[in-house]
Amino acid sequence: MDEVPASLANFFAQAERYLDTVDAAIRFLQGGDPSLAHRIAGRRFLPEGPRFAQLGVAPGGGNDRGGDRGDDDGDDGGGDDDDPLHWAFGALGVADRAKHLASLYIDDLADVVRDGIDPRFALSRYGERLAAAAQSFTPLCEALEGEPTLVDATLDQIAQELCERHRPELVGLTAPFPGNVYGALRLARAIKRRAPHTRIVLGGGYVNTELRELSEPRLFDYVDYVTLDDGERPLLALIEHLQRGEGPLLRTFVRQGGAVCLQTDASLHDVPLRDAGTPTYVGLPLAHYLSLLEMLNPMHRLWSDGRWNKLTVAHGCYWKKCTFCDVTLDYIARYDPGSAEKLVDRMTAMIEETGQTGFHFVDEAAPPSGLRALAERLLARKLAVTWWGNIRFEKAFTPELVELLAASGCVAISGGLEVASDRLLALINKGVTVAQVARVTRAFAEAGILVHAYLMYGFPTETVQETVDSLELVRQLFAEGCLHSAFWHRFAATVHSPVGQRPELFGIRLRPLPAVTFARNDVGFDDPTGVDHDWLGEGLRRALYNFMHGAGLDEDVRSWFGTRPRPGRWSGRRQQGRAVVPAPAVAPDVIRRALRGA
Repeated sequence: MDEVPASLANFFAQAERYLDTVDAAIRFLQGGDPSLAHRIAGRRFLPEGPRFAQLGVAPGGGNDRGGDRGDDDGDDGGGDDDDPLHWAFGALGVADRAKHLASLYIDDLADVVRDGIDPRFALSRYGERLAAAAQSFTPLCEALEGEPTLVDATLDQIAQELCERHRPELVGLTAPFPGNVYGALRLARAIKRRAPHTRIVLGGGYVNTELRELSEPRLFDYVDYVTLDDGERPLLALIEHLQRGEGPLLRTFVRQGGAVCLQTDASLHDVPLRDAGTPTYVGLPLAHYLSLLEMLNPMHRLWSDGRWNKLTVAHGCYWKKCTFCDVTLDYIARYDPGSAEKLVDRMTAMIEETGQTGFHFVDEAAPPSGLRALAERLLARKLAVTWWGNIRFEKAFTPELVELLAASGCVAISGGLEVASDRLLALINKGVTVAQVARVTRAFAEAGILVHAYLMYGFPTETVQETVDSLELVRQLFAEGCLHSAFWHRFAATVHSPVGQRPELFGIRLRPLPAVTFARNDVGFDDPTGVDHDWLGEGLRRALYNFMHGAGLDEDVRSWFGTRPRPGRWSGRRQQGRAVVPAPAVAPDVIRRALRGA
């Protein structure tokens, strides 16, 4: 008999307590019952499952090498020594402490759904593996037409209720990521069965990057149209086409005679950013969304805690030279800066609609000139807002500009450092150096602005030594207060990037792709360096988890890498059966000297 997963064993043992508390916990995370924080923070109200094991010790305590924590005996304790969360919340942070505990409670329930009901389920994605690099539509189709799970049945019911309430003639579904695709098609399937004459159009980031060569007719059993790139003009053209029974379409896939064809009229042009209009949240139950605090890091919480109105300072990327990026696609390649005055007008309208003054600018890289103009207009119009966004760590962000941004309401920024190696940054064509990134991030940090860095490993020709050196420089950036948060991404070659289009310039060989009828973007490659990046990635993530909690910053970075479990080409050395990465080749004070201008 298979062993029962820990999540399910815990749930079965405490099922009645979960039933008694789930509504209250949801209500609290929706912001509807703040006084409940005191009971939750006492750790006697909510049942605690496997997710709470991480509370056993503070990060870095004991011999922590991966975020694993000792068992928590559940003692509420009165002193600091008995309180594993005192380091994070102190004595008065009751609301945040309770939010963190309630978030772990929700994570436990999500694990129950995944382990006991539907293995495709996660809180922020559903059926992601079905759509990730899905060269064939068959796995998605089989899942859609297979025996429905409880999650499927719930989505079907929601779709049918919405269809009955609104009786739409046209439904638009956006799928920005692989984890949204199955859910979108599940909704489309339910709508088609409830109201077969309703037209459905699919778009979004996943479509724009993965489905540009779509030839799979079965997709159109669920949707009628698939549009590429910016959606405003294709959608307007489609609406006019449906109303008149004719008319040109723009970048729109349809099925005709059993085959997929792309219809696009060159006389139609995209709507410029200045005329794109103001986003609206009308119809969304904003008060019902949950604010989660899962990781005890002030920068990381911005992604899940609280609501942010979404806008862009500009369309596309003003740099658009990074060799790993899909720079040939419209959402990167077509740079269209907006008007700061109009942007502030839109912010004002969204505040009036939502009652929320928080904004997240979701640019690929917001231009420094655009952010300066925005900050000046916000201050001139005395509009009190809180905002954050994505940038390049470039020298245009002087301490003077950074202080201006902070004065206008900027509380955080994120940007791509990628690999902390000047050789690899040059190969990436990032246009920055490690020293420059250190100075820019320090300027933001000194202005009270949180800084998140996107990091990359496994770039073509990257050696073990360069990976270790990169981790060492990241450690120094955290230790010097330049970074507050970061995330390691494993490099992937795509057909729309310079690496994927000219692999010979990067010393790699692409693996041939089979015939593709559905998604085509990621492409496998062989790197002659033969480095085991999968294994290195485990150590990088362990180190970063601790750095983000202020732990392990004095450790030798080699200590984060454990035994390498499998044989293969390796440029490290073995010592008593243990694979050992080389010592950092960079000095331990590189970042400090860069900050001093040495």
